[in-house]
Amino acid sequence: MAFGTLERTKFVTAASELARNTLVHGKGGTVTIIEVEHNGRTGIKLVFTDQGPGIADIDRALEDGYSTAKSMGLGLGGARRLVNDFEITSTVNGGTTVSITQWKRR
Repeated sequence: MAFGTLERTKFVTAASELARNTLVHGKGGTVTIIEVEHNGRTGIKLVFTDQGPGIADIDRALEDGYSTAKSMGLGLGGARRLVNDFEITSTVNGGTTVSITQWKRR
């Protein structure tokens, strides 16, 4: 599956940020890599899962500048902007799952 340089760079940047979040905030976890196909399109999906403290307010966590770790607060929102599809679910004290998908250009 081939992607252009820009698509690869954006996807890898988002994946790197989410992997960091999984390790730092989720205290470790897993990433699953899935080749996906939908309506004649092909792409790659990464699913990051942790059993960390969870996110109480997902909407706020996606805002630029929001951080619980005294960082710049660009992680989740930035990752969302870099990929085609972004999904997040979280339960306080139950962990977080973030899925990102990049579709190959037609």
